[in-house]
Amino acid sequence: MVEMVTLSFDDQVGALVARGISIDEASFRATVEVARPQRRLERSVLVLSRNVVPVAAAAARVERHGRPLVLGHLELDELETFVPIDAVQLPVADAYVATGIDLGAESRNVCPEDALRDILDAGRSPLTLDEGIALVLQQPDVIAKNWGFSMAGSRRGDQRVPAFWISDGKPKLGWCWDRNPHTWLGTASCEQRAA
Repeated sequence: MVEMVTLSFDDQVGALVARGISIDEASFRATVEVARPQRRLERSVLVLSRNVVPVAAAAARVERHGRPLVLGHLELDELETFVPIDAVQLPVADAYVATGIDLGAESRNVCPEDALRDILDAGRSPLTLDEGIALVLQQPDVIAKNWGFSMAGSRRGDQRVPAFWISDGKPKLGWCWDRNPHTWLGTASCEQRAA
């Protein structure tokens, strides 16, 4: 089983800088400062607006143990077509923090459609594609062999749900059908989002 760790806000910013997410580090740090929480938040992830870093540019920086991201039946420019579902309300800000993240251990082998219903019934919110990318950028080991997660908070008007997993030792970003369960794939969620 994979567990995410709680990183400080500064460690999250540092991880994104180390991934080369921005050309101008000083400007980047000033931009994300609006999301700095007043206290340490458990299992949180700093997320950037697509206005700050396009989703394709962020995804292109994903790597795990020196191995770059591979895409499964997707092109980088298609990632922007995955947008938040109606049930997901994002802060209107250049950066925000999603807190109380759960990688979906209990929803492994549950189809994303059913997992999404359970997440919403529990008063939680499914992670979006952008949040999942931010998480893997900051903590690449949240995915491992036989352990991945889907991001049911983003859709493109069809039955495809974006997901991260390991394939041939590399981090893979692809999609799975919303009605197909996988023993190695859970549906990730968060408690709340704050800017």
